[in-house]
Amino acid sequence: MSTSTTASSFGPIADAAPSSLCAREPHVPADRLVGEMVPPPRFDSVRFDTYIPDPNQPSQTEAVRVLDGFAAGLGGAHAIGSGSGRRGFFGFGKKPAKAPAGPRGVYLDGGYGVGKTHLLASLWHATPAEPSLKAFGTFVELTNLVGALGFQKTVQTLSGHRLLCIDEFELDDPGDTVLVSSLLRKLVDAGVALAATSNTLPGKLGEGRFAAADFLREIQGLSAHFRALRIDGEDYRHRGLPEAPAPYSDEQVTKAAYATPGASLDDFPHLLDHLARVHPSRYGALTDGIEAVCLTDVQPVPDQSTALRLVVLADRLYDREVPVLASGLPFDRLFSEEMLNGGYRKKYFRAISRLTALARDAKPLVKD
Repeated sequence: MSTSTTASSFGPIADAAPSSLCAREPHVPADRLVGEMVPPPRFDSVRFDTYIPDPNQPSQTEAVRVLDGFAAGLGGAHAIGSGSGRRGFFGFGKKPAKAPAGPRGVYLDGGYGVGKTHLLASLWHATPAEPSLKAFGTFVELTNLVGALGFQKTVQTLSGHRLLCIDEFELDDPGDTVLVSSLLRKLVDAGVALAATSNTLPGKLGEGRFAAADFLREIQGLSAHFRALRIDGEDYRHRGLPEAPAPYSDEQVTKAAYATPGASLDDFPHLLDHLARVHPSRYGALTDGIEAVCLTDVQPVPDQSTALRLVVLADRLYDREVPVLASGLPFDRLFSEEMLNGGYRKKYFRAISRLTALARDAKPLVKD
């Protein structure tokens, strides 16, 4: 159903109609891509001391300890070539004739909901450097930056950084993986520290430990520079929390959209169609200024390409703390059994987890 039909069928609700994500086709200039390489709003205030390790999962406490030490080791200016005269990569020595041996990067390996992004953002915040000398972005944002600037310009832009954090490193597109692997080799040669989390193909995991091995294998020349940290645990987003609210009626969602300043209102199947026309790297810009996303007629996602685009949108909404109010099917029924048992299941379960959390956040929008 269209937004206008929905509104009129329930009578006048408010003077101002909500916006529609389907009406947006954002263009993101290259300078914005670079300027926005910082932790997203949800993770703007996180720190190591706000991460609450599960007492039953010692690997979580160990990860905090290792990452805190890693950040402290980035206090000195990094070496860029043998004649720079700067201090070494970790601040050791006075003549950085070559990059020091040993791990120069960290890779966080674990399931969804164990706080990998929280820890990655905390590392960014804890690294003693100006924000302009640190970069934080998802894999798809990094590949889009290369597409916008070109490979050599991206190398030049990021080579002066102290730290590059890559969230959701993808291994499902060999072309993009090789591209970014080449970029990372150049950046490591320039003295940039790396930190990453990853979404992998769990069908090949082998007890969930394929991620670290495959990531390091893909970036062949960098493998010796990474320390892999396994972070075990359950999804913290639902630890001890009440069940997510059941889907609302179309009428409730529509009324809430009209009553909520800054809300958007879209028919779910139409939104899925629209996502195919917008590059996933622009999904963040797609939600600019949106205070709540209201969706009617949520249905099962029809195919894997559509499902993967929805995963990216769910990540961007979660990053930006945008509540999601919906009618139709509950979010745990978005993806088919085949999808949930397939190679991308880790992504789908993360999307369900995050959308469920956002649905819980949206509950106050519905007035009794």
